[in-house]
Amino acid sequence: MSKVLIIGAGGVGSVVVHKCAQVPEIFSEIMLASRTLSKCEQIANQITNMKVKTAQIDAENIPELINLINSYRPDIVINVALPYQDLTIMEACLATKVNYLDTANYEPKDVAKFEYKWQWDYHNKFREAGLLAVLGCGFDPGQTNIYTAYALKNHFDEINYLDIVDCNAGDHGKAFATNFNPEINIREITQKGKYFENGQWHEIEALSEHKPINYPEVGPKESYLLFHEELESLVKNIPTLKRARFWMTFGQSYITHLNILQNVGMTSIKPIIYEGKEIIPLQFLKAVLPDPGSLGENYTGTTSIGCYIRGKKDGKEKTYYIYNNCDHAEVYKEIKAQAVSYTTGVPAMLGAMMVLTGKWNGTGVINVEQFDPNPFMEKIGQYGLPWKEIVNPEYFPF
Repeated sequence: MSKVLIIGAGGVGSVVVHKCAQVPEIFSEIMLASRTLSKCEQIANQITNMKVKTAQIDAENIPELINLINSYRPDIVINVALPYQDLTIMEACLATKVNYLDTANYEPKDVAKFEYKWQWDYHNKFREAGLLAVLGCGFDPGQTNIYTAYALKNHFDEINYLDIVDCNAGDHGKAFATNFNPEINIREITQKGKYFENGQWHEIEALSEHKPINYPEVGPKESYLLFHEELESLVKNIPTLKRARFWMTFGQSYITHLNILQNVGMTSIKPIIYEGKEIIPLQFLKAVLPDPGSLGENYTGTTSIGCYIRGKKDGKEKTYYIYNNCDHAEVYKEIKAQAVSYTTGVPAMLGAMMVLTGKWNGTGVINVEQFDPNPFMEKIGQYGLPWKEIVNPEYFPF
């Protein structure tokens, strides 16, 4: 029986609340906090089996965070707010002696760059405080890291090549919309691509390298080489990797819209003056695009996310594919969400459960692939994200 504080009331936050409420024997009390109290209350009112408390919080204000945590005294804080706010929430957890979990690594507001260094620098502080900070427990990062760790523990002696593939084959009926926070999504895909090979990182121009990949039960989809944060931690924690890459699908309409928005300056994060006020074009664009949390009702199709792995077992080369497909319409039927939010929120709930039940333990700042993957993999299917594996698949695109 544990108390959980969830910070962030977007699409992922809603999923985390719903999934925690489905396991009251673990999450006996839930509080949801966000800058916009009405969003918290709207989500809380959807939960029928228990009372979800709500609070208004500025997640960039450390004293406010400390006061809220001290007044509620949770056993763990699940951070599904914006990546800009990771460090302030971590600071508040340190000050209040509470364990921490997030789904995305820190990035500064003024630079479209994300990396783990800022959070890894907190390792000794959390260790000395006897606290655990779990990083990147969504799907990618998160479940993809755990898939890789599971493959290494159960199928390989060493992993040499890793390609993470992420396909959203859904249709929400909008001309242009992002499946999670538009500001974060667009910053992520418009920065340079990066991959690891032969001991070093290589950069390419954004969206310049792509190829069709055949996704199970979906078919071939054009997939673009991006940099994604789990590559950084996996390369660090699995030193036998010779190459690690991340691929994501985008339709041609999405690419066309994005190019036009870039060309006219709407994806810029540099402030401009408009009618005497300073605004950031990308933040304005976020305000006019559809709320990702509103996309679920008419969403059809599936996501398909997995890991293609090549390595050695008993001295012989072996290939392996592990993946999950998640249906948008089924997710909406269950909790009125869409699959991209769902695939991030479910692992966050289960990661918190792993900590609260002692299946994942330790002190310091730890990425999810550093824990034992088996207890997580045994449970994730029953909470909505069943997985499939193919040993030595006939189709191996890498």
